[in-house]
Amino acid sequence: MPLFDKEPEHRHDQVARTGVLLINLGTPDAATTSAVRRYLKQFLSDPRVVEIPRLLWQIILRLFVLTTRPGKSAAKYALIWNRDGSPLLVWSQKQARLLKGYLGERYAQRGQEGPVIALGMRYGNPSIAKAMDELRTAGCERILVLPLYPQYAASTTASAYDAVFKQMARYRNPPELRLVKSYHAYPGYIAALAARVRQRWNEQGRSEHLILSFHGLPRYTLDKGDPYYCHCQKTARLLARELQLEESEYTVAFQSRFGRTRWLEPYTSVVLTQLAKGGVKSVDVFCPGFVADCLETLEEIAMEGKQTFLAAGGKTLNHIPCLNDNPTWIAALADFSSLQLTAWTDGTLNSEIPLEAAKIANLRAQKMGAKQ
Repeated sequence: MPLFDKEPEHRHDQVARTGVLLINLGTPDAATTSAVRRYLKQFLSDPRVVEIPRLLWQIILRLFVLTTRPGKSAAKYALIWNRDGSPLLVWSQKQARLLKGYLGERYAQRGQEGPVIALGMRYGNPSIAKAMDELRTAGCERILVLPLYPQYAASTTASAYDAVFKQMARYRNPPELRLVKSYHAYPGYIAALAARVRQRWNEQGRSEHLILSFHGLPRYTLDKGDPYYCHCQKTARLLARELQLEESEYTVAFQSRFGRTRWLEPYTSVVLTQLAKGGVKSVDVFCPGFVADCLETLEEIAMEGKQTFLAAGGKTLNHIPCLNDNPTWIAALADFSSLQLTAWTDGTLNSEIPLEAAKIANLRAQKMGAKQ
């Protein structure tokens, strides 16, 4: 096997382009046991996701997890699968198309060609490798890597970086990269979250309590220095302030616990039970950490969460949809992307900034010389 992939044919008259690589977690190719097994094998084999000794975990994974969990998970996927396929993939693809349109229009107004947009999934299809090859074939020599994870976690954002770097190692002439680590406090993102909640409240009314449910992680990730928990808390605080909520009117919780180890708390299922037993009859549940509806929101919250709340004495659980194709979110995503791309597209990164830095350094050297 060659050390490097074959490079696209070089043309001296070809203008270097800029690309945006959107990355999301991924989804099985179908709601079947075999497809889910392939997906879970890739997902759960990632050392960023399961941080226990590789040999031990592979034995557990192959002998136990992959023999029991795929069938159960496939049944859950079947509940949310629609005629277009996986909701996560459908929404992610639509976000990519809309972002392309938004940015294309903005750049066209300045007489410029908009960036190339590609979508890659960390696990499953379309892969990150395929998306990066698409950008390279389109002549992109600069790529903005934008994971669709607002809050940074090693198991999500860093894992996406791993896949990008692995593909980069196959290129003889790799593109320049700009990495987005998080945007958990980006004003446009917070405003989009608030707009989504208000839209739901205007349509269906407001429940007694709002639960902001984020995907959970093992507790040890926080102890080891992963900022995810802190990012989630800040997103929640900023959103609550935007919605003018008192602390007693909302609760931050964490879902999707797996295994016996302690995870980030409080657990969403426990909060739902406690609220219902405490006399709360209606709750709204919103998942700010997911920018597109998926299994964790449509099945775990809207279905399982509802059953948990009702069984504990509650009356109504309203799942507030994720950002999906909400215009406020797409506009915010376009603004954020433009902000990240500015240093490339206006030429400052390779010319003005270094020149200004050189001037400042020269002035400082002259002052130091004068003092001596």
